Amino acid sequence: MALEFLGSSNTSQGGGCPSFYRDTETGDVIVQGVALTDPEKRGQLLQLKPGEDAVVVPAVLFEFHAGKVTGV
Repeated sequence: MALEFLGSSNTSQGGGCPSFYRDTETGDVIVQGVALTDPEKRGQLLQLKPGEDAVVVPAVLFEFHAGKVTGV
């Protein structure tokens, strides 16, 4: 599997994340970012399964890179 870097935001204190990648074989989007750790918000997630996690993605990241993610 090869990942194609699609973009990141300027909201990270250390730079580089959150970031979007596309799996070049499947077209799936991979999100790199900070895990959602707030217990109250995690408790509201529906059917979070073992091995799954939630990642916080600032809305501005979608604004910057929506076309790359959707291919439009």
